[in-house]
This record gives sequence, C-alpha cells and structure tokens, in this order.
Amino acid sequence: MTGVSLGLRTGSYGTLQFAQNGTVSPLLVRRPSKALLYNPREKERGCPLICRHLWRGKVAMLLMLSLGLSVFVFGCFTVYKGGNVTNDIEDTRNFAISRDEILKRHGVVVDKLHDRNSSSVISLTSTTRPPPTFHSPSLSKSRGKKGYFPTLGHQCDHFALPPPPPADRRRPGPRPCPVCYIPVKQAIASMPSFPSESPILRTLTYVHDENPIQGESHGGSDFGGYPSLEERDAAFDIKETMEVHCGFVKGSRPGRQTGFDFDEADLLELDQYHDIIVASAIFGNYDVIQQPRNISSEAKKNIPFYMFIDEETEMYMKNVSILDSSRRVGLWRIIVVHNIPYADSRRNGKVPKLLLHRIFPKVRYSIWIDGKLKLVVDPYQVLERFLWRPNATFAISRHYRRFDVFVEAEANKAAGKYENASIDHQIQFYQYHDGLTHYSRAKLPITSDVPEGCVIIREHIPITNLFTCLWFNEVDRFTSRDQLSFSTARDKIMAKVDWGINMFLDCERRNFVIQGYHRDILEQMPPPVVVIRPPRPHFAYTNKPQMRKNAKRGKGDKRSASRRHHKVGSLVMTNSFVSHS
Repeated sequence: MTGVSLGLRTGSYGTLQFAQNGTVSPLLVRRPSKALLYNPREKERGCPLICRHLWRGKVAMLLMLSLGLSVFVFGCFTVYKGGNVTNDIEDTRNFAISRDEILKRHGVVVDKLHDRNSSSVISLTSTTRPPPTFHSPSLSKSRGKKGYFPTLGHQCDHFALPPPPPADRRRPGPRPCPVCYIPVKQAIASMPSFPSESPILRTLTYVHDENPIQGESHGGSDFGGYPSLEERDAAFDIKETMEVHCGFVKGSRPGRQTGFDFDEADLLELDQYHDIIVASAIFGNYDVIQQPRNISSEAKKNIPFYMFIDEETEMYMKNVSILDSSRRVGLWRIIVVHNIPYADSRRNGKVPKLLLHRIFPKVRYSIWIDGKLKLVVDPYQVLERFLWRPNATFAISRHYRRFDVFVEAEANKAAGKYENASIDHQIQFYQYHDGLTHYSRAKLPITSDVPEGCVIIREHIPITNLFTCLWFNEVDRFTSRDQLSFSTARDKIMAKVDWGINMFLDCERRNFVIQGYHRDILEQMPPPVVVIRPPRPHFAYTNKPQMRKNAKRGKGDKRSASRRHHKVGSLVMTNSFVSHS
C-alpha cells in the first residue's frame, strides 16, 4: 500500500479502490495540497476522467457552447456584407485616409480633447460609426469657405461601425448598417448659406433645336436632340461658359411641347423656389407608391415631395381611388407627364432622375429615390450626412457587390436587363473610344466604377448639372442601364476639373431607404394566409374552495376512468351553458 499517489482524489464520485495481489481493498486518500508540484500521473488519470464526463454529457455540452462562442467571435470579424466588394480593393482600413492624416496634410493641428468633449456633449441618434470611406480631397475644395474635409469637431467623429450580424440563411443578401445622423434642428442649421463653388464652369446653357436630325447610327432620340460624336466629345472639354445637349431640345421651355410635357398648373408649381425637394417617378404602372416615414414637421412644412407619373399610371390610380382631384397621395404631390418620349418605361424614368435641374430651375438641393423605395429618414438629416458634412456636391451609393463596369455589363446580360448586343456595343465603344479599363488600385481614391443609382443626392450647381446632362446623353445614346455609363461621364469630367463624387457605402443607403417589390412581383405573390384561432373557453368561477392537487389518497380512493370522464363532461356542459347564457 505504499505505491498510492497523492494525486488521486476521492469525493462525490465514491471511494477509490485499487487492485493489489489479487485482492481489492478500500483506501481513502487525502485531498492533494495546492502547494504540491505537478504530478505526471495526474495526466494518466485525465483520460478516464474526461471519458466519464463525456458519458454523463457535461463536457459535451461545454464543447457545444465553446463551438457556438467561437462561431460568434469569428462572425464578428467577418467583413460586412453591405460594403464588401473585394478584400483587395475595398478594404477601407488599408486604403482610407484617416481624418487626422487629411488635416495634417493641410497643416491643421487636431485638438483631441476638443473633439472628445464636443462629441460627448451632443446627443446623437446612434452611437456607432461605419468605417471611414476614402473621399477625394477635391470635395473639400469645392465648398470654398466651408472648411477642410472633414469638418472639425463634428459630433459624429467618433462614430464606429459595430460588428456585423452573424450569418443568417434567411437573410443572405446585403443589410443596412448604422449611420450617424444629427438631430433635425442641427441638420437644418448646418445647411450652407451660399451655393458651393463650381470649378471652372460658371454658366451652363442648353441646346434648343425644333427639328433635330439623326446623322449617325449611335442611337439617340428627338427628345435628346441627336448630338453628334464630335459634339459629344466636345461637351467633356470643360470651359467657363458651355452649351450642351440636355434633353428638352424642343419647345419654348422644359415641360411645354418638348415630348415630356406637364399641365400649366404644374408648370407654375415647378417654377417655385425651394431649398430642398424630394422627387420620384412611376411609369408604366410599374411600382406602388411608398409613403415616407419619420419625416419631421419642419420637413413637411418646407420640403415638397414630387411624384412623376405617366397617363397609364394615372388611370390605374384613379380606378382604384388612390388619386383624386387634389393630386396628392399622402406627402406626394402628383405630377402627370404627357407625351412621354420613349416606349421603354425605364428610360422615361431617367428623365426626372437625371434632369431634375431642368424641371426645377430654382431648386438648390434635391434627393431622388426610385419609385420602389420608401424614405425612412428625414431629408435634412440625409443631406447633412452625405452632402454637407463631407463637403460634397454630389453623392450616390456604390454597388454592394460589383465595382467593375465589365463585370456589371456581364451581370446585366445574364439577368436579361437589356439586349446583349446593345450592351456589348456600349462597352466596346467605351473601351476603344474612351479608354475604359477594368477597375484597379490605380483608380484610388475612387472606390468603385459601378453605382447603385436608385438614390441620388445632389446640389444644383453648374458642374453637377453638366455631369447629369452628359450622363443622360449617354443613356439616350446607348442603353438605359445608367450603371454602365456612370463612370465614363464621371472620369472624363474629373480629368478636366478638380471635382469628385461622394460614393458612400450601399449599406448606408439601405439605412435611410427601404426597398420594396415592383408591382408585377407583388401581384404574383400569393395572398397572406390568415390563421383564425378558436377562442379560449371561459370557465365559470365559483366560491368553492380549491382542492389540493397532490392530496394523498388511500388504496381504495382511486376513481374509475368513467367517473373521471363524467366529471370532465359535466365541466364542458357547464362551460357551454355559461357561454350560451
């Protein structure tokens, strides 16, 4: 009995027994002292101990919990789906310029204490911040006296992106991410007092031609005026005073005998001055009107919401009693368009989307949202976040997955968005005539060549008006897929002037607009299943004392099954009587 190890234990598992000389003798062993060193024989006893725990299921449960915890931690470090383009190009932590680095380039000393104090005093809508996006330094110069990018001491400077949500098979697509908005009153106070400076271009006028003639086979329309290839290339040579094709080439003014016409009462409405407007459109009865939510009383009072529809959509809305003589549906002021210029409803929708500055000649800022979208954040907060705060004049979200025009073209062909031959012709023209190349690191700080164009936030100044005019001319000349022509129009202007576009994350766009379904998809969906549950029975309450549930009975106290059923039956009858009475 001298070979007993001090590492052996006794306890709740019973007395240990050891076999020696063919006999089994019980032996109690002391609990080991904490001061003793590690004993190698303890390791030999570990395997049976683990097996015993596995047999009882405790270690298995711990392993399952540890596995779930490891999966959760791994998901926290996964790149967020909404901003995932590729790790090689879209890694904003590697390619983004931090706020301090930008300020140091301009010789500005950052006061950390001031920033920390200022951000802690003002309450924010959210407490987290998405990863910094690399904006062009030209955005700061376009604002003149507004200051460097980004603004100093802003209360959202310490806004950080939280860990992405864990993977969910029910939601495999992109999701919204948190955005730091300041209160509405502060957003209104941050509106610039003066228009932003337009680089080089000061005066922009538009071509008027009552009898446009198609002289080339590159496409175009009477509404766009058929600009020649020489006129198209000359429009990208930025000068102080320019005249370009920009739709509405006929008629005395946009909306009157131009092929995209409005009623006289609507023309008077469109000529009114507004600091901000929100606009959308539904053509071909393609979408269902989405009512904005979370709109402040200040925005409802000062910001008009305009919805452009064609006569087909108007007829449907009247038949279902959505539209009456007031021409209002909720917050939307309905503008009916007559003599639409294109047979394709999607192409007709590009007119108000890209040429709002021609329809509203006296508007400073505009927010365009596609008809399938629902605005759920106040317009003042959206403008402050994506235009005024980064000192930008044009903002649009980039595609959540694709950033290369060639890849986008193949995706459009695979999805049947347009004729494959027309898409190939457009890409080949850009490749050989304009020098279009695949996206690469060389284009940084530009983070994408493919936008998600369902939302456009802009200031109406000459340079942004020129950009949307030339962008529309590409849509009019080639396919209606505006994602394919966006980067060509943008890059040719940026090559001439110091100007840039704020291409923010797609998950940020999904934060302030909710995307719905088109009407044809909604009509194909089965109606929702309504489950009618039977009402619960109402028992009659009596003053009889409650009997104990677990009362002890003798051997002869067992009730027969028939008697128990008889009691239940009497209870049902009582309930039925009470309910009928």
